[in-house]
Amino acid sequence: MNIIDGKAIAKEIREEIKEEVMSLSRKPGLAVILVGDDPASKVYVDNKAKVCMELGIKSFVYRLPDTTTEKELYELVDELNQNDDVDGILIQHPIQGEADEKNVFNRIAPEKDVDGFNVINKGKLSAGIDSFVACTPLGIVYMLKHEGIKIEGKNVVIIGRSNIVGKPLASLMLKENATVTVCHSKTENIKEICRNADILVAALGKAKFVTEDMVKEGAVVVDVGISRVDGKLLGDVDFENVSKKVSAITPVPGGVGPMTIAMLMKNVMKAYYGRQ
Repeated sequence: MNIIDGKAIAKEIREEIKEEVMSLSRKPGLAVILVGDDPASKVYVDNKAKVCMELGIKSFVYRLPDTTTEKELYELVDELNQNDDVDGILIQHPIQGEADEKNVFNRIAPEKDVDGFNVINKGKLSAGIDSFVACTPLGIVYMLKHEGIKIEGKNVVIIGRSNIVGKPLASLMLKENATVTVCHSKTENIKEICRNADILVAALGKAKFVTEDMVKEGAVVVDVGISRVDGKLLGDVDFENVSKKVSAITPVPGGVGPMTIAMLMKNVMKAYYGRQ
C-alpha cells in the first residue's frame, strides 16, 4: 500500500518553480485579498505569502474588514486587473460580509484568475478548452500521474459536488478519459456506488465519512476533506481502517493540502507567461 506523500511532491514542484523564477528578469506577482478575520483563512493567506517569498514570487496581500462593500472590492479587483506587476489574483474563500462571492470572482480578469473560479474559466474547463483550473482538483490529477496511477478508462467516484473541488475535478477526470460518477447528499446507494470506484475521491468535509465497507480492495483513495475534531486534524476517510484495503491513499494532513498551494504557484507561472 502506497501512502502518497503530497508534501514531498509539492516540494519538488516548488523547487522547480524557484529555479525558473531565478532566471526571469521580471518576477511574477500574486495578489491575495482576504475579507474578514476568519482564523483558518488567515492561516491560508499567510501560507501563500510565505511560499511566494520562498520562490521569489512577489506577494501583494490585502487584508480587508468584513464591512468591505462589494463596490469597494470591485474597485480593488479592477485596480489589480490593470496592475502590470500582478500576474495572478486570488480572493480567499469564503468572503465574509455582504459581497456576493460569485460576482467578485467574476470581476477578476480571466487571464489573472489563478484560482479558476471565474465563470469564463469554468466554462472553458467544461468545454475542454485550456484554462485556469481550481488548484485542489489540479493537484489531485497531478499527484495521481506523478505516482503512475492510471486514470484513463477507470471508474472515478467523487463524493462532493462543490464548485471548488467536485465539479472541476469531474471535468478534469473526463478530460483524462475516466468514467466519472459524482455523489452528493441526495445520492441513493452511495456505499454501493463507492465500492465500484477504482479511484475514490472524498471531498465533502465530514470527518471519517468514508469507511472500510465503502471501498473495494485495491482501490486508490484521495482524501480532500479536513476537519478539526477534539484538537485533531481528520480527513473525510477513516484512514486507519480504509488504508488496509487500498493500493494507494492520501493522508490528512500532508496529502492534498500541500498540492493545492503548489498548483496555485504553477497557475501563477502560467498567468505570468500568458501575459508576456
